[in-house]
Amino acid sequence: MSIIKSISVGNGDLFYIKHGSSNFTIIDCNMDETNKKEITDEIIAESKEKDIKRFISTHPDEDHIHGLKYLDDQIGILNFYCVANEATKSDETEDFKRYCELRDSKDKAFHIYRGCSRCWMNKDDDEKKYGSSGINILWPITSNEDYKTELSNAKDGKSPNNISPIIKYSLNNGVTVLWFGDLENTFMEKIKDLIELPKADIIFAPHHGRSSGKIPKEWMESIDPKIVVIGEAPSEKINYLSGYNTITQNTAGNIIFDCDTGIVDVYVSNENYSVDFLKDKKKSNKYNGKYIGSLDV
Repeated sequence: MSIIKSISVGNGDLFYIKHGSSNFTIIDCNMDETNKKEITDEIIAESKEKDIKRFISTHPDEDHIHGLKYLDDQIGILNFYCVANEATKSDETEDFKRYCELRDSKDKAFHIYRGCSRCWMNKDDDEKKYGSSGINILWPITSNEDYKTELSNAKDGKSPNNISPIIKYSLNNGVTVLWFGDLENTFMEKIKDLIELPKADIIFAPHHGRSSGKIPKEWMESIDPKIVVIGEAPSEKINYLSGYNTITQNTAGNIIFDCDTGIVDVYVSNENYSVDFLKDKKKSNKYNGKYIGSLDV
């Protein structure tokens, strides 16, 4: 069993996975003065019994690292996962400075790429003490010339959107989930033939669901997602993906996926939100949220 939470933080991303093993994973960060203490306190409480804790940063745009300094000061990030990069900013915030410190740390940084492996990330230790988190990296292929161009652009202070990795989380005999960071449609079209993406039950739409992050048709056919989570981009910029079952965070609020063998129970913080494509398993409300149905996986 595991819990995946997508926290409603406005135009930005913050996720965590409370694994069934002794792992806890945070993906990206976007907090401000109004919510940083509440969110951080929740992360501390939910991860307190976990031995292996990691932070995965998809890329260093402010809406994915805002509040990182505060979070690090409170929890002490020891395992910082990101792609190897030399991104710069003309206007360096305190959060970007902390990102760079963690990214460049010899002790804390682990640089991710397609097929990388690490103990407790996607393989057990010899004694199987803590278990694997079930996280695998599907992109980047670091030798790819288009990717190298995006790394160079980020080094020159341009947008780092397209240095984002593709992250897969899978639960044994259960859900498979994909994250794409802020990959843009034009870049994904360039690389779509280089990797074959697996079937996945749930995906988080790139670039917060913007039309500029539209996933290529070939990838969507390969993934065949049962749920697409649309982020909190301005409504006029969202691609609502007709033909797919969607949960829109703008209106759903916080979203929790309670994952177990063969099933995912879904909860949202907006008590007035509902969908018609999930099965009603008559679960009670919990996690300070409303049960909106279950997905067979």
